Amino acid sequence: MQSEHQTELKKIEFIVELARRLHIYGTSAQRLEAAVEKVAKRLAIDAEVWSNPTGMLLSFHDTERGTPHRMTQVIRLEPGDVNLGRLAKADAIAEEVLEGTRDIVTGLADLRALDKPPRPITIPLTILCFGLASASVTGLLPKTGWADLCAAAILGILIGAITIYTEKSKRWVDAHEAISAFIVTFLASAIATFVAPLSLQGVVIAGLIVLMPGLTLTTAITELSAKQLVSGTARFAGALTILLKLVFGTVAATQIVEVLGWVPLSNANMPTLPEWMPWFTLLAGSFAFSVLFKTARRDVLLVMASVWLGYFMTKLGSMLPGAAESQYPVGVFLASLVVTAVANAYGRIFNRPGALIRVPGIILLVPGSVGFRSFSFVFERDILLGLDLAFAVVAALIALLAGILFGNLLVSTRRSL
Repeated sequence: MQSEHQTELKKIEFIVELARRLHIYGTSAQRLEAAVEKVAKRLAIDAEVWSNPTGMLLSFHDTERGTPHRMTQVIRLEPGDVNLGRLAKADAIAEEVLEGTRDIVTGLADLRALDKPPRPITIPLTILCFGLASASVTGLLPKTGWADLCAAAILGILIGAITIYTEKSKRWVDAHEAISAFIVTFLASAIATFVAPLSLQGVVIAGLIVLMPGLTLTTAITELSAKQLVSGTARFAGALTILLKLVFGTVAATQIVEVLGWVPLSNANMPTLPEWMPWFTLLAGSFAFSVLFKTARRDVLLVMASVWLGYFMTKLGSMLPGAAESQYPVGVFLASLVVTAVANAYGRIFNRPGALIRVPGIILLVPGSVGFRSFSFVFERDILLGLDLAFAVVAALIALLAGILFGNLLVSTRRSL
């Protein structure tokens, strides 16, 4: 009896550690709760899980004793960040434990071993990929030139270095987005004034693209649609806060530029990028996102293909009859539907997390930059244009959510990951 009780405690410890890992690696509340409860059920443990962006509550029902007894654990955690490589490893460990090819004690040790520090080359590569992501976004924007591309890449690398080397500092973490936005806007204005004309707003958005909370905003809406009201509301408020910090930094830098008497030159009359450039920048950007999402080497091509799938389906949807005149972003709906269905099918066929396709597949669909522009115009007292862009954000979120929901109906998820 004592041995059975110890085994049950080890199972509970494994479930708690798995839940912690899924949270740290950026899993949304409804997916985390469903996945952990399914694992607990397979391990013959009665568990209830409640997750929110900054913590979890897990309750376990012990039926070994004569009277019902509950064990409850409350865990405080920082908001998670997408880490597709470790998410896939944690999922593989859980699968092997459930199949009996790995025992609970070994599985628990292997989950905890995922905390190993990154390899030395990872940090400079991540900083470089900040620049690649910024350059790729610039290449996808209309009416941009070589100067815009180079400026965005340099500013992206700078923001990457600031992000990496200040993420552990409590003094910087709360003001990180505002300071980054200030630096990018000020330096972009200096380049446009003294070096070369730029599409200033496009360069600023591209330089800050990795900090834009578009994915967080999308996750919040999906949580609210799944009736995860506490988690969805908290995450939505967090995304809006990040947007406001970015806008504040941009507006502050713009005011200082005006005080200094600088007049940033526009690139309106400059040559634009060649027609083939968006496809090349998309290739570079898809690789950058695979690194920024901390993808395992075996899955890099899969993640890159997912980014391409999302972009291609968006383009295809925008070419459908009537799509150009519609106020509804048909391309976003079609892309999110196809990406979600393909991700779920991949998860069921290969018994791996569908997030490996779903997350990178929708990264170019999320409306973070549009929300940023909306707040910027409101701060600049162009209320009508700000509201118009705000409605565009809402329309994009609705299309994205509808596509995800219909994609899940078309092909059901595998263990919710």
